[in-house]
Amino acid sequence: MTPQPADQAANRRRRGRLGGRPPAFDREAYKQRNTVERCINKLKQWRGLATRYDKTATIYLAALHIAAIFIWSAR
Repeated sequence: MTPQPADQAANRRRRGRLGGRPPAFDREAYKQRNTVERCINKLKQWRGLATRYDKTATIYLAALHIAAIFIWSAR
């Protein structure tokens, strides 16, 4: 993520909670968000999960767990 211009951050600070995104960049929060997004993208590669072929929520959740185990064990 690119650093933001000082004037934009100052405007957001001045506007308070109405200023949109926070003026600071939290590197640790970004790392965690990136990890979650990458995991979701890996899960989407499983066609059955991406297209919701399973009829019941129980079977879908079981497939999700199996896919997560395969992804975790492949690390």
